[in-house]
Amino acid sequence: MAKEYNKIRPQQQPADGMTDIDWNSFSVSTDLALEAHQIFSPQHGGQIPGVITSSAEEEGITITRLSIENETGSKIMGKMVGNYLTLEVPALRYRDPQLQKRVAETFAREFQKFANLTAESTVLVIGLGNRKVTPDALGPLVCDNLFVTRHLYDHLPELVEQGGYRPVSAVAPGVLGITGIETSEIVHGIVKKVKPDLVIAVDALAARSLERVNTTIQVADVGISPGAGVGNKRKGLNKKTLGVPVIAIGIPTVVDAVTITSDAMDLVVSRLDQDVPGNGVSKLFGNFSEQEKKQLIFELLQPIGQNLMVTPKEIDTFIEDVANVLANGLNVALHDAISMEEVGMYTH
Repeated sequence: MAKEYNKIRPQQQPADGMTDIDWNSFSVSTDLALEAHQIFSPQHGGQIPGVITSSAEEEGITITRLSIENETGSKIMGKMVGNYLTLEVPALRYRDPQLQKRVAETFAREFQKFANLTAESTVLVIGLGNRKVTPDALGPLVCDNLFVTRHLYDHLPELVEQGGYRPVSAVAPGVLGITGIETSEIVHGIVKKVKPDLVIAVDALAARSLERVNTTIQVADVGISPGAGVGNKRKGLNKKTLGVPVIAIGIPTVVDAVTITSDAMDLVVSRLDQDVPGNGVSKLFGNFSEQEKKQLIFELLQPIGQNLMVTPKEIDTFIEDVANVLANGLNVALHDAISMEEVGMYTH
C-alpha cells in the first residue's frame, strides 16, 4: 500500500512549527476516550493492554465504562490514566423531549455513582468555553442553568436547612482571548478561596466521528485541558494543578474537516462501486488504510489553511438542548431534594 500511496501523495514537508509527531498524530485527534479505544484496539487484537471496557444498553442509550489502569494503556491511547464514562445517544439529535429527560435521568444516576459524593461534599462547577462562540458555549450555558446554593447557607439558611442540598457554586471564567488571563489561573484562585471538595469542569469537545457530535456525553475523573480538541491546549485543570479532584464533563460539538472529507470520499467510492464496478478509483482508494487516507487529506488541506473545525448548522438549538440535559442531570445528581419531575423549574 505504501508504494501506491507515495505515487499520489503530495511531496510536502510539515508546516512551520509542526514536529514529525504533530504531523502524524492528527489522525487520532479526539477528546473521546471511547473513540481512541476504537482506533487503537484493532492493532492490539481488540484488547489494549492496561485498558478495561464494559458496555450496556438502556432504551437507546449506550453506556460505556472505560478504565485506563497503567501507563502502557495511557501511552497507546494518548489518554491519561483514569476512568471514563460515555453515554452514546444517536437519537438525541432529533430533539425528543422525552428522550432528553431519560438521558438527563440516566446521566444523573451514572454521575452520582461516578463522583461518589458524600452528603457534605461542596462542589464548584466551572463552565469552560466562550459563550460568544456557539459551539464553544456549552460550559457557560450549563452554569446558567445550575441551581447554585453555596450563598444560601450564609444568607438564607432556612431554604436549605431541611436537607437534600449541597453547597454548589458555579462560574464561567471566559477564555484567554477575552479576559487576558489563563483559565487555569482564574480557577486556581477561586479554588483557593472557595475550597471545594470537588471541581466539575464542563466543556465542549471535539470528536473524530460526525455521528458523535451533539449525541455523546463523556465524563472523566482525570480533569481536562481546555481547548485541547481544537489544538489550542491551555494548562490543565486536574487534581495535580488544583489540589482537589476534578471531574470533566463534555459533549463533542465540532469535528475536523479531515473527517468530513474522509467520510465524503468513502461515500463517493461506495457509489462508484455500485455504478461502475471495477473502476480504478475504487481499487486504489480501497487499499488505503484509514490512517493513510486521512493523512493524505490532511496533507492536501493543511498547507492551504482548509483543515477547519466544523459544526452542524443546527448547533444553535442543539447546544441549548444538550446544555439543559447536562444541567438537569447535574441538578438532580448534586441535590437529593430535586427530582426529575421538578427539575425543569431550575432551567430555561
